[in-house]
Amino acid sequence: MTTQAVPARHPLDPEPAPSTKARAVFALGLVALLTGPLIGGVIPATVALLLARQTTREAFAAGGYLTGGRWIRRGRKLAWAGLVLALATLVVAGIAGLLHLAAVPGPDFAPGTD
Repeated sequence: MTTQAVPARHPLDPEPAPSTKARAVFALGLVALLTGPLIGGVIPATVALLLARQTTREAFAAGGYLTGGRWIRRGRKLAWAGLVLALATLVVAGIAGLLHLAAVPGPDFAPGTD
């Protein structure tokens, strides 16, 4: 029975550190999801997506010493869901507005008027 030795870290390697921006991406994505049906979720969703792109680049450049990839992925999904909810709200409001305009009767003319 043989066991494989785990390679030891080099003493000069930095300690893995959690990314604070990753938690901010998640928080903004959650706010976007909760306020998406009120159309107000567009702004935090946009900020979350821009911050997620920046944080992903920083984590890649850190070479694995910056953690928080799960928080970034979750925040990105929540931000997209918030944008979809805001878009669905706009579509429903547009259809409701068109149906309201279609139900309004036009002017009532006299019987002999062309």
